[in-house]
Amino acid sequence: MTSAAAAESEGATVRSLIPARIDRLPWSPFFTRMVCALGVAWILDGLEIQIASVVTGQLTEKSTLGLTSTAAGAIATVYLIGEVIGALVFGKLSDRLGRRRLFMVTLGIYLFGSGLTALTFGHGPGWVAYLYLTRIIAGIGIGGEYAAINSAIDEMMPARFRGRVDIAVNGTYWGGALVATLASLIITRAIPVSVGWRIAFLIGPVLGLVILFVRKNLPESPRWLLMHGRVEEAEETIARIERHIQEQGGHLDDVDESRAIEVKPEKDMGYLTLLRVLFRDMPARSVLGASLMITQSFLYNAIFFTYALVLKKFYGVSDSATPFYFIAFAAGNLLGPLTLGHLFDTLGRKRMIAGTYLISGALLVVVAAMFQAGFLNAITQTIAWSVIFFFASAGASAAYLTVSEIFPIEVRAKAIAVFFAIAQGFGSLGPTIYGALIGDGSNRTTLFIGYLLGAAVMILGGLVEVFLGVAAEGRSLEDIATPLSAVRTKVSSGVNALKTGAAGIDLTPPGTTKPTGRLAG
Repeated sequence: MTSAAAAESEGATVRSLIPARIDRLPWSPFFTRMVCALGVAWILDGLEIQIASVVTGQLTEKSTLGLTSTAAGAIATVYLIGEVIGALVFGKLSDRLGRRRLFMVTLGIYLFGSGLTALTFGHGPGWVAYLYLTRIIAGIGIGGEYAAINSAIDEMMPARFRGRVDIAVNGTYWGGALVATLASLIITRAIPVSVGWRIAFLIGPVLGLVILFVRKNLPESPRWLLMHGRVEEAEETIARIERHIQEQGGHLDDVDESRAIEVKPEKDMGYLTLLRVLFRDMPARSVLGASLMITQSFLYNAIFFTYALVLKKFYGVSDSATPFYFIAFAAGNLLGPLTLGHLFDTLGRKRMIAGTYLISGALLVVVAAMFQAGFLNAITQTIAWSVIFFFASAGASAAYLTVSEIFPIEVRAKAIAVFFAIAQGFGSLGPTIYGALIGDGSNRTTLFIGYLLGAAVMILGGLVEVFLGVAAEGRSLEDIATPLSAVRTKVSSGVNALKTGAAGIDLTPPGTTKPTGRLAG
């Protein structure tokens, strides 16, 4: 490495093999720890949503907070509002200040907010306002996690593992929901309700506190450091990761110097830059990301948040028995990403994303017809949902993966935040629409039409993937979306060639293969 210190200032040209060195890494305990430490964000989100759903009814009792039904129902709404705020605020900050700093801060905010929720002691408007504020704070923390952590995982994960890991991590949302359901069953039966709901809200913070100590040992994304001119830190970080892998017995292949990238780091690219990328430079990818995110969010919110009503109104399932049905529902959602994830790296993104969306949409048409004909009961309806969302959950997880992969690194976290916010906005329409369609449970036809609408939405998402999908499997993030700060010259053999020259700073590590007579590509 020569003149590396000169690259620490904004605008210096840097030539580096860091992305290629990351992509050639074998799986090691480092990646296992990273996935466990960062992936807990989705577990916490699933935990929070399900805990809130379970205890909402209990908070209307006088022995707890004595909320009205309307006030209790708004708890989930204000949490989702907090998530959107957190995603947008911390998405920008994550691109500007770094992934590591932000995923520590966002987890701390979540711990603070959710812990305060358990300290809601009194009745009256003031305490209701306090409760809502704590849920907004917790939501802000989790929303910020989405942007910072999806970026960090994708940027530090070798290309050949990126798809399956990201999909599995996103799918663990349902692991959190499953844990919350089981825990709530135990708590509500073994502990008085006046205390049990507080303990339920403390489950997430206890888990998060443990993970906070694990996260503090994770490094910053070397890709982010490189793109922000912090070259020495980037080199030290990737070298430390490589040494750790070699000490664990891992083998590192040589890296061909032709895979070097040359960039001119820019320290801050805000939402105006993102808007230019979305609407001027990459409109097709913007349509793709929005379509996948909106369609999965609409279906999930519509079905998940109204399923208890369906069980109660159409099948006569009691409130006390409802959690057992949610266990099966959550299990199907969890198994899909865990078992299908590797196929997104082998069969490819377009085939698997389009396939999971189209299959789940087609199955929903069949289930809707069976529901309308009266062929289903509570158990068979739940089994049907578990099968449908086995596929839909993998597709939904891939929507987050897609948005993270297809936009340049400088705006990656902001792009995740914006599409997450858009998806949440459209997704919030689902429960309202389906709640009206369910009514008093006397008319199956209206809900049948709603199910057909959900099927059409998922099929639409699958068709958009067919025509606009990006074959990102096994490819470096820089190949999928050229960094905005990349120094480009002419296009050669269909690939943007990256300029080299004496003015560049050579960051090629010793021992790499150095071809002669050609430019780095």
